[in-house]
Amino acid sequence: MAPTPGGNRRTRIHVVSDVHGNARDLARAGDGADALICLGDLVLFLDYADHSRGIFPDLFGTENADRLVELRTARRFAEAREFGARLWAGVGMDRLGVIEKAVRKQYAELFAAFPTPTYATYGNVDMPPLWAEYAGPGTTVLDGERVEIGGRVFGFVGGGLRTPMRTPYEISDEEYAAKVEAVGEVDVLCTHIPPDVPDLVYDTVARRFERGSRALLDAIRRTRPRYALFGHVHQPLVRRMRIGATECVNVGHFAGSGRPWALEW
Repeated sequence: MAPTPGGNRRTRIHVVSDVHGNARDLARAGDGADALICLGDLVLFLDYADHSRGIFPDLFGTENADRLVELRTARRFAEAREFGARLWAGVGMDRLGVIEKAVRKQYAELFAAFPTPTYATYGNVDMPPLWAEYAGPGTTVLDGERVEIGGRVFGFVGGGLRTPMRTPYEISDEEYAAKVEAVGEVDVLCTHIPPDVPDLVYDTVARRFERGSRALLDAIRRTRPRYALFGHVHQPLVRRMRIGATECVNVGHFAGSGRPWALEW
């Protein structure tokens, strides 16, 4: 990085979220930056833009993936679960074992693509117990914790809140709020899900409100970080807005864009 006119070296951070299997672009995401931040959702279970990609179509085919997306998009979650259960019963496979094996394959490729240093937290579709096996010495995993990067304090809160989708890392509102409280006052607040603001949680393609955190919104108003960075909502109504003194930024659906968001100071 070039020094500033006063002689001080500038710091540049690249931020990604919702990687969903895009290891190719992830391997380049840290180019030109002092560090990479990843806000989770590494796993690709089912690509809603291309139903032939992901763990589900690999196991059950694109036609069944089309049907599952149709049911979920229509918010017929109970029918979607019943449909999935029938598919699993029909093949007689150990569901958890098969999914874990597929996730491990993705994690091996994705964690190998992380540059050094990387600071990462979990998304709602991730499997936290596996991360310690794949995160190398250059990757720091944080959840309800803080770290200093380039003289600024970054706080990390991973996971999502409980929904009818029942993704792997959904937790209670109380547990999530406790992690937000543990982070405290920071310069940059990094989370997987957004604060609970309608414009930030509405997905214009899925045509539904995703779950955002009220505790996160309250913390932003109370502690006034410079930035609140998040992902989770792939096609938000609004990608960027201010809440008081805080610039809130959806850092993008990296699986689709392949481009990190940059923060420099």
